[in-house]
Amino acid sequence: MNWVILITAGLFEIGWAIGLKYTEGFTRLWPTVGTVLAMLVSLGLLGVAMKSLPVGTAYAIWVGVGAVGTAILGIILFGESAIVTRLLSLTLICAGIVGLKLAT
Repeated sequence: MNWVILITAGLFEIGWAIGLKYTEGFTRLWPTVGTVLAMLVSLGLLGVAMKSLPVGTAYAIWVGVGAVGTAILGIILFGESAIVTRLLSLTLICAGIVGLKLAT
């Protein structure tokens, strides 16, 4: 169950990272409120998952899920670069996430 909680925390990390873009420097109220709530949920779930998962593994997976998801949404929502080397790098991060899960 803690792995599901950890992945959910990573999904909320994606939410707040993307939300930061929509806050426009924390000048827009509702995007700011949503971003702060997503931050709180993400960190709270990470803390719960770390009760039984190794800290290094949990943190690396949380960051990895957030980084990959945010990069993919950046490509989709904001037209960011989708060159092969970038996509390959994201694939390597995913491989690292899987490797950490298998090693735990």
